[in-house]
Amino acid sequence: MDHDAVLLTQSGVEKLKQEKEHLINVERPKVIEELQLARSQGDLSENADYDAARDKQAHIEARIKEIDQMLLHVKIIDESQLDSTVAKPGATVTILDLSEADAQEETFTIVGTFETDPLNGKISNESPLAKAILDHGVNEIVSVGVAEPYEVKILKIEYLA
Repeated sequence: MDHDAVLLTQSGVEKLKQEKEHLINVERPKVIEELQLARSQGDLSENADYDAARDKQAHIEARIKEIDQMLLHVKIIDESQLDSTVAKPGATVTILDLSEADAQEETFTIVGTFETDPLNGKISNESPLAKAILDHGVNEIVSVGVAEPYEVKILKIEYLA
């Protein structure tokens, strides 16, 4: 895979586009107002409000550029083209951690690095767990390469549209 590629689901692309629109249409005008207000206060050399607004403006502009670069290099995960017998990015996978005596089933979706949200069940395709699971199928036992390796059994692979 292209090392510059940014792996995203279609919903991830939409979220980035929405964030960019929000930054351009809401945050950018707000910070311009803050800058104008701070300038009207006079001496800019010791104006903390002006400095804060400039920092905020720089952050907004940097994030817009970052989003543009991500969208320029995006590789969309097309779940409809994937085979549910093998785990690929975009798959929702249910596993059983074999290292725990009272192991519970865990379900998560393998996404690109920029969509990672472990608290909401989305893990990066670059994580040790995802790397171990990728290209493996249901009922396979794989070893997760971390400081103390452990094994997991893949119970189910789905591609949710």
